[in-house]
Amino acid sequence: MKTYMAKPGEITAKWYLVDAEGKVLGRLATKIATILMGKHRPEYTPHVDTGDFVIVVNAEKIRLTGKKWTDKQYDWYTGYPGGHKVISAERMRQKHPDKIICEAVRRMLPKNRLARHMLRKLKVYAGPDHPHQAQKPEKLDL
Repeated sequence: MKTYMAKPGEITAKWYLVDAEGKVLGRLATKIATILMGKHRPEYTPHVDTGDFVIVVNAEKIRLTGKKWTDKQYDWYTGYPGGHKVISAERMRQKHPDKIICEAVRRMLPKNRLARHMLRKLKVYAGPDHPHQAQKPEKLDL
């Protein structure tokens, strides 16, 4: 028997809708990362993007356990001298609630070009509305 290896044109991606209201960030992010990579499919191939699209709504109502709202910090470097920026999770939720989920999922994907392609299939929205009704997303309970 030969091992089946998917080719890039053979995979048809499905669309899933996830409601993040009341969900713990890390547990939600691991399941989303698994779907984006395609590990939930029997035809998973590591070097081919076999994953599906994921739409996340209500990102502003995500849960963090413990004191992470005040203690967890996101930092980045602007590229300029003295350009090290730090922001708390609470402040990030006020400014960009969608970026909290995007960052958590991005860090769970492989660190290569394929991961950047997978991350483009993640659509995160702060509120309950999304513009992807035409794709007929399937509701996913995580």
